[in-house]
Amino acid sequence: SSANDIGFAIFEALYEWDYLASVPDLVPRTAAGPPEISADGRVWTIRIKPRIHFTDDPAFGGKPRELVAQDLVYTFMRFLDPANRAPYAFMIEGRIEGLDALAVAAAKTGRFDYDAKLPDLEAVDRYTLRVRLAQPDLNFPYIVAHTSFGAVAREVIEAYAGSTEAHPV
Repeated sequence: SSANDIGFAIFEALYEWDYLASVPDLVPRTAAGPPEISADGRVWTIRIKPRIHFTDDPAFGGKPRELVAQDLVYTFMRFLDPANRAPYAFMIEGRIEGLDALAVAAAKTGRFDYDAKLPDLEAVDRYTLRVRLAQPDLNFPYIVAHTSFGAVAREVIEAYAGSTEAHPV
């Protein structure tokens, strides 16, 4: 759809499809390479390319803002924040231990705890994301290649929270 094409141009996921390959396959987009997967298939370590920057926004205070692993943690969390009513939440529900519990707590309190430390969804360092899946899931790379999993910057989301104005381009 046109909306997906626009989203793909704006939000860069970890991986994307290479449809021109002899056998279509996923290739890194913001990821530095393929994920490292533990022997049991549950722990996925994904390194992010350095020097990828978000489009300038007033929320960044005039400074370039680099994409870091914590942005992906925040992006994944947003899917299960009940306030967002994310249409693609089903893609991640039940897959990452601890994340669903945050959503349940948020439904009760009305506040999603984006500062919660989850051992199963963590920024190991500036450019390394580690995800521990509830069970092995060979579909996981296809999920994180979905356009809606393109990282967002928390400070931009928070700067425009509740705003009815269009986001400046």
